[in-house]
Amino acid sequence: MIQQRNIAVCIILSLVTCGIYNIYWFICLTNDTNTASGTFATSGGTAFLLTLITCNIYGLYWAYKQGEKIDEAKRQRGIPSDSSGVLYLVLQLFGLGIVANALMQNELNNLA
Repeated sequence: MIQQRNIAVCIILSLVTCGIYNIYWFICLTNDTNTASGTFATSGGTAFLLTLITCNIYGLYWAYKQGEKIDEAKRQRGIPSDSSGVLYLVLQLFGLGIVANALMQNELNNLA
């Protein structure tokens, strides 16, 4: 089951805890997206570890794949979808990962 999260609280906690809550949010986003799309590729913990080891190179790939999984979850529910993966990838490239996370969470909240 996908848990709805308050996006403003997630952003504030990420800033107040100097990014520690953002790690938790990253892991939860990955797991929730896997659940919503029905694809269980990489778990949240593994995705975070790979992002850490590769100095965020995997994080770029992760952002794109998150968009594809969210689009797939929307298609499964009969909701029109666009290419979210490209948007999330561009946001990650320009250092706006927290914005990408907020947009992903918004989509997951709508699917829940």
